[in-house]
Amino acid sequence: MRIEEYTAQELFELLNELDETDSLEAKSLHEDSTRSIMESVCAFSNEPGMGGGVILLGARESKDVDRDAPLYVAEGVDDPDKAQLDISTQCASMFNIPVRPRISVEKVCGRPMLKIFVPELPTGRKPLYFKRDGLPSGAFRRVGSSDQHCTADDIGELLRSEDESYDEKPMRGVALADIDEAAVSLYRKLRSDVNPMAEELKYDTPELLESLGCLDKDDKNRLNVGGLLLFGSAKALRRAMPTVRVDYIRVQGNEWVANPDESFRSVDMRGSLLMLAFRVVEAVNADLPKGFLLSDEIQAKSTGLPVKVLREAVVNALMHADYRVGRPLQVIRYDNRIEIINAGYSLKPENDLGSPGSVIRNKIIAPVFHDTNLAEMKGSGIRRMRRLMSEAQMSVPTYESDRIGNSFTMRLLLHHFLGEDDLAWLAQFKGVSLDDDQRNILVFLREVGAVDNRVYRQFAGCDTLKASAKLSMMRDAGLLEMKGRGKATYYVPGDRFPAAKHETTAPLAQTTLPQGQTTLPQDQTTPPQAQTTAPQGQTTAPLAQTTAPLPKDLVSDLAALGRKAPRERVVELMVRLCSCRAMTKDDLVKYLKRSDATVKHIAASLVGTRLSYLYPEVIHHPNQAYVALESEGE
Repeated sequence: MRIEEYTAQELFELLNELDETDSLEAKSLHEDSTRSIMESVCAFSNEPGMGGGVILLGARESKDVDRDAPLYVAEGVDDPDKAQLDISTQCASMFNIPVRPRISVEKVCGRPMLKIFVPELPTGRKPLYFKRDGLPSGAFRRVGSSDQHCTADDIGELLRSEDESYDEKPMRGVALADIDEAAVSLYRKLRSDVNPMAEELKYDTPELLESLGCLDKDDKNRLNVGGLLLFGSAKALRRAMPTVRVDYIRVQGNEWVANPDESFRSVDMRGSLLMLAFRVVEAVNADLPKGFLLSDEIQAKSTGLPVKVLREAVVNALMHADYRVGRPLQVIRYDNRIEIINAGYSLKPENDLGSPGSVIRNKIIAPVFHDTNLAEMKGSGIRRMRRLMSEAQMSVPTYESDRIGNSFTMRLLLHHFLGEDDLAWLAQFKGVSLDDDQRNILVFLREVGAVDNRVYRQFAGCDTLKASAKLSMMRDAGLLEMKGRGKATYYVPGDRFPAAKHETTAPLAQTTLPQGQTTLPQDQTTPPQAQTTAPQGQTTAPLAQTTAPLPKDLVSDLAALGRKAPRERVVELMVRLCSCRAMTKDDLVKYLKRSDATVKHIAASLVGTRLSYLYPEVIHHPNQAYVALESEGE
């Protein structure tokens, strides 16, 4: 369900459930200036791939800090007709081009509010900016739930023609001699399998590459980025794009442990993307446990992860990665799941993932994967993975598109959901009326340790409000315990949740509970701590241990850090701090003597390359911290 399709009442409920989001902003005429409202209009108009956003005018943030108090109150708009006229006039006159938002007046809690939907501008009309300020200071982007001034790099991205993509960029010093003939032969074979009469199969190699758009438009003897990635030799790729590789990391257990050297092994894979896709799938698939069941018809049936799902996930990551970032693709294999992490957030709004329609980041690479039948071009890849996993009686994939960290993560759980052991385990909850989606969530929670509204939506294919109602019912029944508030809300095992797979719990009252109501006793002991997952080579030392002294040389370097120190020096010290132990944003602000905004911006830019989250499953965890991908001294 798109954000503009919600009613004002539903948007108000969303605000109190999740707080402001990347596509939802609350404003008060009494507390927010006209400029603040227009900055949100500018940010929603500019932000690429988000489709715009909604401003709910008349929702004021509550001053009550009590956990159970609502985050927002319905203040309303005293004169909605005048407010509509003022907003429309300002949108038409304050920017370099007129903006035409869709405004409606709707009642919330008996008070009129303005629901203002601001559509994203077409690429050719960006960037939108305040006329009096000019560029870049007058332009804004939507970053998380905030409106941020555009940098020079942001302006360049917004100005980029919609007909251009990074893989069309010419590559200096990379010629036809740098192609890998084996990659070309693989393309010919795959293409012939799909359509043996395809016209391009009759061409010689230079003509074939030209027909696929893999050559520089101005110099046919030179490859562009897409040509190098698809058909370049390993030597040329290492020389021209050294960070283009896949790191396959095998972790023993379900989480990272303190000593990475003893907890995982890593294999680096390089080569052209077509060949790399097969190598990665073969490496991961060979490492997975295999099992078979005999059906009533005495036919063998595989009980492992469907290889088509694995291939789809790997190809999706290679095809949609943001190669300008210079960040290796990571495939992390835990005992109970696979995580595939690529640079580049989804250009398609997260709520639309799995629905028909595709938004392409790499316009040279994507058609080649499509023509070889390795990928879908209709936006149905995630839908197909969900179907295949369901048919295999396994958990549907979960995913996270992180616009701030510019990354996309796909997670595939490896065990069968609702198998014989799971059904026996779930029998402990027979006193509570649960549907299939809620039972699946309980099994997921047992494996991963935490769940939030986003994960529930992906499991159940429902909207935010329904997911909230279902999770609240499970919370009230004692199965879940809610942590955090607003957008930082997540759930861990509750009083009535067994800590381990074969552990039993106190019998549940034989009562069917309506949503939002519980008759279960709430006198159980504090639930065991949920298992959290810390990714990519980090230590999971508890935050309570952060009082240990820092190395003397690091303390000296921090003391010598001046206010005008270059960004590179701040980055170096930030990584060194996070190599010593997990550092919260407040820790980094204190040690680096930089503002909250500066620390948050720098840390977000390093996630996936030099830093990672302590709690990746729940990005808004109230105790979220950063850890270095490599420990100090390694």
